Amino acid sequence: MTGAMACDARGVRRAPLIVTEDVGLLDDLLRLCAAAGVRPEVGHGAPEGRGGWEAAPLVLVGDDAAGRLRGVPRRRGVVLVGRDQDDSGVWKRAVEIGADHVLMLPDGEQWLMDRIADVVEGVGRPALTVGVIGGRGGAGASTLACALAVASARAGRRTLLVDADPLGGGLDVLLGAEAADGLRWPAFAQSRGRVGSTALEESLPRLHDLRLLSWDRGDLATVPPEAVRAVLAAGRRRGGAVVVDLPRRVDAGSVEALAQLDLALLLVPPELRAVAAARRVAGAVGMVVRDLRVVTAPVRGSAELDADEVARLMGLPLAGELPLDSGVSAGRAFGAGAGAGSGAGPGSASGSGSKPRSGVGPGPRLGGPLGKFCAGFWERMPAAEGGGV
Repeated sequence: MTGAMACDARGVRRAPLIVTEDVGLLDDLLRLCAAAGVRPEVGHGAPEGRGGWEAAPLVLVGDDAAGRLRGVPRRRGVVLVGRDQDDSGVWKRAVEIGADHVLMLPDGEQWLMDRIADVVEGVGRPALTVGVIGGRGGAGASTLACALAVASARAGRRTLLVDADPLGGGLDVLLGAEAADGLRWPAFAQSRGRVGSTALEESLPRLHDLRLLSWDRGDLATVPPEAVRAVLAAGRRRGGAVVVDLPRRVDAGSVEALAQLDLALLLVPPELRAVAAARRVAGAVGMVVRDLRVVTAPVRGSAELDADEVARLMGLPLAGELPLDSGVSAGRAFGAGAGAGSGAGPGSASGSGSKPRSGVGPGPRLGGPLGKFCAGFWERMPAAEGGGV
């Protein structure tokens, strides 16, 4: 065997094994591996020892080499790769070597590249993905999304917070970290196909133990749905939790975000007019989201409705009720109004004229009823795999 193996931090091998003597086919497979960011191990026949064959997370066998692999130990993750679409005998050869899949190039290139990338990234259970949307303007959906993400990260989950509302002003501003180093949505606007999940995570601003994908202060007000799909799919593959702050309007981009949610929370103030507005939002969102639930938002003064009545009028299950003193305001929840160690506004310059430290911002004072609500929410959710950021 020749070539180089790639291993993760625990020493677990993450490089596929290629077995072929077909030079043209080998060039194509090496190209696909390079696109996935890995250098494979390459062989031309049956491995001399069982270690190389059994340790590889994925084995790509050229159709020319199938006959030389008869009798090798059966294992999962073997793909027989050929070019002749009309060769019916390929299925017999696949059975003889215990292949899981038969793939013909060039038609199957995208599937194979995705499979190689999954192996490299060590994909496990996808992230639990939760969206938050306001039933009416000013309900506090962005603050709740940030609070849920911070609570998830504090609980030790790998957490990604996604700002899917281009007209919302930016969640980095809400969290006091608009000066944090890292990429924003415009950098991903041309993304198509597959985005590397590890590369995505490492490119985003890190603050409050989570990763944030927000907007910059430029003119871009929309991202193509293909880019939304690619970026969110990459975030989900990392596991843990993904929290998405959604716009109230439903367009092509938001539909892509809604389609990847496991659960959506519709934040509704307990007022008749708010319920009427929220019903229109729910009608549009409910056509895409599989699981839509109501959270009642706090209001000053006397509430016109109780939480159960709001849920009944909405025709949706009640996920919870935010108490009035929960601090569903950016300032009290996340330290807005206090720059990094100053009395300035969120993420603004301090008294000395300096900017917040990159990726830091004011630490969120997420406690009290709001913090308890968010912590309780994650305790009730299914366990999400994935280590810390």
